Amino acid sequence: MPRAGSLRAFVILKTLPAPVAGGKKLMPEFRPIDEQLAYLRKGAAEIIRETELREKLERSRASGKPLIVKAGFDPTAPDLHLGHTVLLRKLKHFQDLGHTVVFLIGDFTGMIGDPTGRSATRPPLTAAQIAENAETYKQQVFRILDRQKTVVDFNSRWFNQFTAADVVRLAAKVTVSQMLEREDFHKRFDEQKPIAMHELLYPLAQGYDSVALTADVELGGTDQKFNLLMGRELQRAYGQPSQVVLMTPILEGLDGVQKMSKSLGNAIGIHEPPLEMYGKVMSISDPMMWRYYELLTDVSMAEIKTMQADVAAGRAHPMKLKQELARRIVSDFHSADAADRAAEDWSRQFQRDQAPAEVETVSLAMQEVAAAGDAAIKLDKLLARCGLADSVSDGARKIKQKAVRVDGEVKTEPVLNVQLPAEFTLRVGRAIRKVRIE
Repeated sequence: MPRAGSLRAFVILKTLPAPVAGGKKLMPEFRPIDEQLAYLRKGAAEIIRETELREKLERSRASGKPLIVKAGFDPTAPDLHLGHTVLLRKLKHFQDLGHTVVFLIGDFTGMIGDPTGRSATRPPLTAAQIAENAETYKQQVFRILDRQKTVVDFNSRWFNQFTAADVVRLAAKVTVSQMLEREDFHKRFDEQKPIAMHELLYPLAQGYDSVALTADVELGGTDQKFNLLMGRELQRAYGQPSQVVLMTPILEGLDGVQKMSKSLGNAIGIHEPPLEMYGKVMSISDPMMWRYYELLTDVSMAEIKTMQADVAAGRAHPMKLKQELARRIVSDFHSADAADRAAEDWSRQFQRDQAPAEVETVSLAMQEVAAAGDAAIKLDKLLARCGLADSVSDGARKIKQKAVRVDGEVKTEPVLNVQLPAEFTLRVGRAIRKVRIE
């Protein structure tokens, strides 16, 4: 996914004058270099090269000119989860330090399709799909980035002006053997699987984005290393200083093993209700808590190490620190008040075995969930209708697993006899609903 609303936004970036006070221009004040580096190293998997980053930061501080920091996102999967936000948070850290962040939406490259990690050619998106997904991205990223300080741009702005001659000149900067050094292509070549010509253009296109933006730093996941380094190479070829590459790690999901993915069922979506988000964070293991603190919060590494020492010495309880982690994450994507309510509801539900104060209510007609030819409710169908099971068959499995409670009582029978109108609490694991049936 990661691979940044308009031409006007970019022009503002280049021409906006410095603030003026008393007839003199005011240059931004940057933190000392060591402080900036310590903040930027947090949660970084690799920096190529850190010595170059220090030099760029020193020049920036001396001149008062912010660095241009870009990250590209192909609008292919607009429903973000916390794993996607690791990169966004690192962008925020550059923003916190006073640098200019460019959120680049790859509406052109999205029509090619990133071959990273693919064993076959990715089907390209249509222009309509890209436009819809791009709009969704813009709505979601400002839950982390500062809307007023973020430059949003689209790489179709320069690629739509490319001629055939421009494409030939760009392709001439790289050899076929260099392209086949990329693991994805090399593996497919060895296995005699097809590699479409347009796929070879993708790394070139992403790399040229850095040329078009004269980027000082590019951010991306560790799986994007080849494409990120291509940006460094193309900038040199076009006579520009090479960007620094900062890569962020892939976040593990709730199981603590596989990468966070909705398809694997181990993800926390940024649109999930506060209580569900809070409860999912509380379900992670104690060791994984530190990983989440590092990658999903702005807490410094020094503070994290102090917390770890306090736990090891018995001065702090992991449960309390995990609750603080959950509160921080919910606050980021909802609000501080929502986080406080979620914390209280979670405590009522799981520590004091009470129903939370705020629970989603689902109202249904009896015919929607009735067992065939019977006045009783089909419980597996009810679970699916209330969003507590992925399907009717999944609901049946949950009943067999004794994971379903009605008003606090475990239910193992497939039908539920009620007197209409009925109102009760339905709970599966950490998820709970108030149900009204007429």
